[in-house]
Amino acid sequence: MAFTAEQLVGNSSFLMSIRFLAGQMRGMFDAGPRLARLLASHQRWLLTQTAYALHLEYDPRDPTSGFTAVRLTGRITAHKVASRNTVLAFIEELYTYRFITHTPGDERRRPRHFEPADVSHQGMFAWIFSNLGALDLLDGGQRAVFFQANPSLMRLIQPRIARHCLEDVAWREPPEQVALFLWTEAGGLVVDNFIARMDLESSEPGRLSVGRVETRALAADFMMSRTHLQRLLAKAAQRGCVGWYDEPRKTHLWISRDFVEEYCAWQAVKFAYVDEAFEWAKAQIDEMAI
Repeated sequence: MAFTAEQLVGNSSFLMSIRFLAGQMRGMFDAGPRLARLLASHQRWLLTQTAYALHLEYDPRDPTSGFTAVRLTGRITAHKVASRNTVLAFIEELYTYRFITHTPGDERRRPRHFEPADVSHQGMFAWIFSNLGALDLLDGGQRAVFFQANPSLMRLIQPRIARHCLEDVAWREPPEQVALFLWTEAGGLVVDNFIARMDLESSEPGRLSVGRVETRALAADFMMSRTHLQRLLAKAAQRGCVGWYDEPRKTHLWISRDFVEEYCAWQAVKFAYVDEAFEWAKAQIDEMAI
């Protein structure tokens, strides 16, 4: 049985899983910074997952199916995630950086179909593998191992995760404190960095130590402007999400337990859909083997 979001939030080890995944996402960023940035703001996460799902759902008998500008625009604008112009600019960026290519023979045809490049397939596989690994930490499961041994499961799992996440307002529209980071450029990278580094042994009421944070180095690391990062942290500090132990020098950061709890509850929504999609896909495979 797959975990529900409520069960995940109530699991005392869930924060460890969240921290594990944050560390994995950091590893993905180091391996391919430009590709990782596609998942680093919530809007781009939704665009990327939806585009990839459309590609996997392509049916050769239906020329209107698959990943086309019209289909991605339709699905994204229906949920008010982004405007048509934003979607088209996103597709153009993917194509420019060679994360997608035209489907062979489709260069001059309408509607023009796109498909992910090998690096994009690898990135999405690594994302699902990491999420399954984080779930395995909770119950000693073998999801990640099974997925690695059966890579064809990707075609079943990813579109189901993408559709459920896009359609669920609880995931599509993050809670206020989380949204402060996740709706900004590279904000997801910043949160992952803090979550991966926070001291879970901290006995301080209301906050967890992140450690030394140098905004200049962090901004350069994530290919964002230092001014943008400082503004983001200032807004977060005003809301009480984060703060500094050493005002006004601002070198040692803490993150509030309220923020971490809100972030975990939001992540639980996605993790539950990942687990449900895995269990559903595995059942399909098991059924075919009978």
